[in-house]
Amino acid sequence: MRKFSLLLFSILLWGSCKEKLPPLQLVQLDTVRLSESGLKVEVLADSLVVPWDLEVDSEGFLWVAEQEGKVSRINLETGEIKVMLLISDVWQVRTSGLLGMAVHPDFSQNPFVYLNYTVKNDSLITSRLFRYKFENDQLVQPELLLEIEGGTSHNGSRLAFGPDGKLYWATGDTHDFTYAQDVQKLNGKILRMNPDGTIPSDNPDPTSFVWAKGFRNMQGLVFSDKGLLYTSEHGDAIEDEINLIQAKGNYGWPKIEGKHDLDTEVEFAQANQSIEPIRSWTPVIAPAGMTFYGEKAIPEWTNSLLLTTLKGKSLRILQLSEDGKSITEEQILFENHYGRLRDVAVGPNGEIYLSTSNKDWNPQPGFPLAGDDKILKISVTDTLSSNPLEVSKPSESLILNGEQLYLNYCASCHKADGSGVAEVFPALAGSGLVEGDPEALIQIVLKGKNQMPAFGFLSNQEAAQILSYIRKQWGNQASEIKADQIEENR
Repeated sequence: MRKFSLLLFSILLWGSCKEKLPPLQLVQLDTVRLSESGLKVEVLADSLVVPWDLEVDSEGFLWVAEQEGKVSRINLETGEIKVMLLISDVWQVRTSGLLGMAVHPDFSQNPFVYLNYTVKNDSLITSRLFRYKFENDQLVQPELLLEIEGGTSHNGSRLAFGPDGKLYWATGDTHDFTYAQDVQKLNGKILRMNPDGTIPSDNPDPTSFVWAKGFRNMQGLVFSDKGLLYTSEHGDAIEDEINLIQAKGNYGWPKIEGKHDLDTEVEFAQANQSIEPIRSWTPVIAPAGMTFYGEKAIPEWTNSLLLTTLKGKSLRILQLSEDGKSITEEQILFENHYGRLRDVAVGPNGEIYLSTSNKDWNPQPGFPLAGDDKILKISVTDTLSSNPLEVSKPSESLILNGEQLYLNYCASCHKADGSGVAEVFPALAGSGLVEGDPEALIQIVLKGKNQMPAFGFLSNQEAAQILSYIRKQWGNQASEIKADQIEENR
């Protein structure tokens, strides 16, 4: 009896101590004023290396996949971070590496984590989808479910479970323009599979993983509370997209970019029943990870898509219509404040987690900041700082000069100072091509070359302004280019 009493006392004492654990103390960076709510931004974790994917499991833990091959699990009550896995054969160059992650929605009964990463054997690059089992605070028993062609970029990456219990995988076209429309290829597609990696019998083609086709490089994949599937996708030089996905849908790439507003695009769309995006951006913003916010904690954002952006360096709040089939309003938060944002997830109490991407292959001027890369926590507060951040709306179209046009269309690759990215995007400062024959330069800009997209959509005046600007900047000393020269070379 005495032993039982001591045991009961110990259990009660442990329970009371557990209830009285102090709240997690985090470093606060900023506050945000919305129309009704106040928010605070805190640092949940720092000194990470490109936390590419964030997932909250059904037990309330936050999973983090870093591009170099590390998977960690964060206790959101205590802040404790435990490394679950270090993958030794991840191949990371540019936007390859450990990319997509999904946690089984019924994690307590099915303790599986799905990971997508690239590997390289000799000259062959592939993208692999594995299923791991969570056991004793480790990911073990890796099982290869599917392997497809990979590349240094355009691997897509995202994984998501649907309300049907199936696993969806958004793949990129690996820079091959023939793949996205070819149903025999698994690149440039949304793939649908059973949790064990087999093909569902109710797929559009019961012998194929392909659920939808016609994609370039998807970076976000999420289901809403209505069961609707959305993607975010990088355009080429124009038309980043948000798409609402239908089974057997064709989303146009590479024949169509964004809205069907060219004669050739309309013709292709009519012949192939292509589906328009519900939102597109030109100039591009480089949309990245995306989640659906259906919580009541931040009422202004209920029934919205939350979208992180890389070039835009912001969080976009995309308010959805009641039926979820259109975007009714767009707001922008944190623009240029925390740098490139890679992914977003919603916590068990309606709080939001963001990951920065300032240590990736394409850092922007002024970044990385001290402590990057970080995971930021956004939650409700009653106390605002003296200078809170606020949301803004996209600016209306303005008449832009050469410098502004360059920053909109060119600087994300060639950089604001014309320095480019070594072995990827050539420097424009001191470039013989830039300072040389105007016609050769005009042809490349209008028609593209290799992986550089064509900018033929620019008006004659816009193209002339950009080219004249780069021929006079960063020590370059070449003649101005006129609009009629652009017209002559179309």
